[in-house]
Amino acid sequence: MLVVMRAYFCGTRGSTPVNGAEQLYYGGHTSCIGLAHTGEPPTIVLDAGTGLQQLPLALGGRAFRGTLLLSHLHWDHTHGMPFFRSGTLPGNRVDVYLPEQGADPEELLARAISPPHFPIRPKQLGDGWTFNAIEPGHYQLEGFLVDAREIPHKGGRTFGYRVSDDSATLAYLPDHSPISLGPGPDGTGVYHDAALTLTDRADLLVHDSQHTAAELPRLGFLGHSAVEYAVALAQRASARQLALFHHDPWRTDAQIDALVAQHATAPIRVFAAHDGMTIDLP
Repeated sequence: MLVVMRAYFCGTRGSTPVNGAEQLYYGGHTSCIGLAHTGEPPTIVLDAGTGLQQLPLALGGRAFRGTLLLSHLHWDHTHGMPFFRSGTLPGNRVDVYLPEQGADPEELLARAISPPHFPIRPKQLGDGWTFNAIEPGHYQLEGFLVDAREIPHKGGRTFGYRVSDDSATLAYLPDHSPISLGPGPDGTGVYHDAALTLTDRADLLVHDSQHTAAELPRLGFLGHSAVEYAVALAQRASARQLALFHHDPWRTDAQIDALVAQHATAPIRVFAAHDGMTIDLP
């Protein structure tokens, strides 16, 4: 049997979910990617945006048993949790991990998911749920090797992740503000050690592409990357291919297509991830 890592792109939009005629192809669900070993259901899920509602399709109606790995705690990366049907079925196990921030992890999540903002708290999702904090480091989770490193992003501690198994490596930097460290050589941010280490020779880099270089002077304060930075990072780190991710909520399908076309001659494959996409790696 061919050994692969399968990535299920359940949500690829950034900041807020959208639903419009001009955004049908790339979709409107926010950040969520499921990862599976060959022939198995997804057991690691990267972020829990509204795309988490779509993961049950990949689970075939079965209860989820695995790890939910949060990059940070912004709404567009957490608000799918209460609506995750597979996380409430009998036999479920949902181990949530989030960046350590000096407070109980369930309490941190409850600052946004609890009355009066929401009917219940995270711990009320069921007995199968646990909430855990992690520091930067190396972990073995669900048969995957996970490297967690802190990366700059506005509004709370944020991790990028490198997830590997015997077949492939995926680098995941969904919200990343390298320009907060300085303009770097290209004016789009610094190619810093954490980003380069996470991305090094990855089979696939999934990277924040919310802005363009031309938009950074106006929108860079929001804490996101430019497409041009993501392409250059992938090339510098010798990644095999790049998935543009965390699309601006107002970016239309045609506009995303145009961004991809601008990098058609890049030394690596550059494509834009869309909701419902499935990729086998390597």
